[in-house]
Amino acid sequence: MLVRLTALMLICSLAVTAQAFIRQQSSSLTPSQSAIEKQRQRLSATDPEERRDAVMQLWSMHRTEASRVATIGLTDVSPMVRAVAAKAILALGPDESVAALTPLLGDKDEFVRREVAYALGQTRSHKATAALTQLLLDDKEDGVRAAAAVSLGEVGDETAVVTLANVLSRDANSSSKKKSKGERNTFVLRAVARSLGQIKSRAAVPALITALTNENFEGDIRREAARSLGMIGDPTAVPALRVAAASGDPYLAQAAFESLRKLNP
Repeated sequence: MLVRLTALMLICSLAVTAQAFIRQQSSSLTPSQSAIEKQRQRLSATDPEERRDAVMQLWSMHRTEASRVATIGLTDVSPMVRAVAAKAILALGPDESVAALTPLLGDKDEFVRREVAYALGQTRSHKATAALTQLLLDDKEDGVRAAAAVSLGEVGDETAVVTLANVLSRDANSSSKKKSKGERNTFVLRAVARSLGQIKSRAAVPALITALTNENFEGDIRREAARSLGMIGDPTAVPALRVAAASGDPYLAQAAFESLRKLNP
């Protein structure tokens, strides 16, 4: 009986000591560290909405330490949490963010792949170019492919120009009226045309002229092609822009006119 009482007293003593240690450790944290630790604990909640909110809170801190904790969300069972985590980790820096995000481009959830693609664009890292290029070519969902195209423009790596131009040209030169691998999706092609202008490589000019002069294309695509030609500033685009400036589509005509002013100020 005495032995059992002694053991119980020892256990109680250890528990008190442990609690005191935890309080001491907690009191040694800075306010920002305490806030991050609070969200880290919430990432273990059973409610996915609470975990999503925890990742959102970490995102709003814009701190490397917060982003490091947010990487836990990249492997969450909830697609929504994984998607939010893609943006929440960006304070890690470009290279580390790319390394953490790239595996999720194979995520089974379309929304996650799309958000990861957009997040990779925000890194502005050329290390994301190869993965985004592959996503543009291979993904089955137009929304994901469009996100990849948008992000390639934000990254601004000239090595992506050939692929972007080929996507635009292949569809523009196709005699088929049927949609092939999503390349007749206006959003995808518009994003491709815009990104070529953002990269500002003259290697994109032939594909953009082809898109501008293709009357089978939606007006949105032709307008983006006109704007991008103005951004690149290659004088070989002047004849095609002059024709477009006389178009019956007032929005296309305006876009072409503004680009001509950039080429001939």
